[in-house]
Parts: sequence; structure tokens; C-alpha cells
Amino acid sequence: QVQLVESGGGLVQAGASLRLSCAASGRTFSNYVTGWFRQAPGKEREFVAATRWTTGITYYADAVKGRFTGSRDNGKNTVYLQMNSLKPEDAAVYYCAAGTPRGIGDQNQYAYWGQGTQVTVSS
Repeated sequence: QVQLVESGGGLVQAGASLRLSCAASGRTFSNYVTGWFRQAPGKEREFVAATRWTTGITYYADAVKGRFTGSRDNGKNTVYLQMNSLKPEDAAVYYCAAGTPRGIGDQNQYAYWGQGTQVTVSS
């Protein structure tokens, strides 16, 4: 059974940093993409970033480019999202997802999802 477990969320002030982790288990993810999505209250869930397990290359939404950095540790089957210079508009529940999407930002193409971790940014 595939399981994704996020951690690392919390309450920070604007300008601070957080690192989210997504620990994967239950299968081999070598050909997979792990995506990060977020959903703020009253808004639709949106794409944040996605990392390919094979290459480690990460793709970013424009809103986070230059501030967020994705990475993965194959040995630990874990993907990370380093979030720097956080803004109040980054506050949301962050989800990691895994799959083999053709459209890397299309959440409907991810097969597995974690339970989410809350990120709150105070101004």
C-alpha cells in the first residue's frame, strides 16, 4: 500500500523559512514524480512544485520560483520542499502527491496523496 506522509509545516512570520518533507513508502518511486500542491481557505488547490525521482529536477509555479527549492533523497524515499522568504499568501495546507503525470501541474494525474500539512505565515 502506497503511503505519503508530509511533515514540517508550522506557524512562522513573513520572511521566515520552513522545510516540508514527504516520506514515501509502499512501492518503488524511481519513475515517479512527486508534486507539491497547496490549498488555502476558500481557494482551489494549486500546483506549487514537482520533483522527478530519476533526475531530481524540480519544476516550480511562478508564484514560488526563486523562493522554494525541491529536492529528494533516494535512500530515504523522501522529497523535500525548502520554502524561503515566506509570504502571508503562501499560507495553506500543503499536500504531496506521487504519480506519473504527463502534465506535471495537473493534480488529476497524480495517483497518490498525503494527508497534508498546515503552513501558516503571519504578517
